[in-house]
Amino acid sequence: MTNDTGVIRAHSRFEKAAEALRAGHDRFVEELITLTEIPSPPFKEEKRAAAYEEMFRALGLEEVQRDGIGNVTGLRRGRGNGPIVVAASHLDTVFPEGTDVTVRREDTKLFAPGVGDDTKGLATLLAFIRALDAAGIETEQDILFVGDVGEEGKGDLRGIRYLFTENPYRERIASFFTFDGIDTQDLVTAGVGSYRYRVAFRGPGGHSLGAFGTVNPAYALGQFLVGMSRIEVPGDPRSSYCASTFQGGTSVNAIPEEVWTEIDLRSESAEVLDRVDGEVKALIEAAVKAENARGDTSNGEITVELTRIGNRPAGTTPHNSTIVEASVAAIRAYGFEPEFSASSTDANIPMSLGVPAVKFGHGGAGGRAHSLEEWVDVEPELSLRGQCAGLLALVATAGFVEK
Repeated sequence: MTNDTGVIRAHSRFEKAAEALRAGHDRFVEELITLTEIPSPPFKEEKRAAAYEEMFRALGLEEVQRDGIGNVTGLRRGRGNGPIVVAASHLDTVFPEGTDVTVRREDTKLFAPGVGDDTKGLATLLAFIRALDAAGIETEQDILFVGDVGEEGKGDLRGIRYLFTENPYRERIASFFTFDGIDTQDLVTAGVGSYRYRVAFRGPGGHSLGAFGTVNPAYALGQFLVGMSRIEVPGDPRSSYCASTFQGGTSVNAIPEEVWTEIDLRSESAEVLDRVDGEVKALIEAAVKAENARGDTSNGEITVELTRIGNRPAGTTPHNSTIVEASVAAIRAYGFEPEFSASSTDANIPMSLGVPAVKFGHGGAGGRAHSLEEWVDVEPELSLRGQCAGLLALVATAGFVEK
């Protein structure tokens, strides 16, 4: 058994796997189009999951199923029948129900919402499975292929969180790939953590003239936002905060009874994230106290409800771990220079638990992710270089069995 990418790439069986990726490229494109045109809005991934489950079954994976939260899993058994390497891509897109997901093709470019993020990853996993089987490649560790739910937005990584906390495979997972994003050279080894809240200020309300002077939750919100804008965060580790959405009030001539905002706090550092979290909570309390001191509370005081709507833990994968070393070597083997980065992906969950994990790009070119004009270029040469690099990294991490 070897983890050496040079030895693996030069082996006749891996050469055969690379040839299978090339021979199957048209089928890969067809499956990408098929999957893209199955809507998979947030929290409503069932139709795409059902189709993906059938694709796993048709490829002969073992123990194919949808788990308790909706992830599609299928096992390609290795020699060891013990530790597992996960190869995952997410089923959900950011686009709401009713979005037109019809694929438009212009030469080698495909245009459609979600075609790249992360439907191309799902199709790439299918291509990997076929190539491994066509070449008769055996790995030391089992490979668990996963189409997971809930990666985007308020999905809050719920699919992979479940995989690591509830799924029966959880104790056996030794390393984790999420194939997400286009650029092969972009290797994510650090997870940007985020806390997200809905902050609702409430008060007694009243007529804008008749109840003038009554405490106003909008003023408490305003004071909080001004304070939040002055929080200092470092550039390294990269950190940020944002007040993102707002709603409240009933009429232009009425003191609102409720106003709310949703906020997003992020950092590559768990310590910085917790520090900013504490400052935000202190500002909220101060804003409530100040508005109750300022205005008339005879009909009621300002109160606040803080609801956490997202919690993505921060984490890192050491660069001397097998998965990173294999990924770096594989990326270089196909003519790219690795660029280490930090992002918020499914890999955050295993990273936070100490399980070595990376986000690996699925290759090719693309752009306009999360927009209605999202596109990918499936021109074979660049796409296949990226796919071969990803497959090489996966096989090297799982351990290539030499015969």
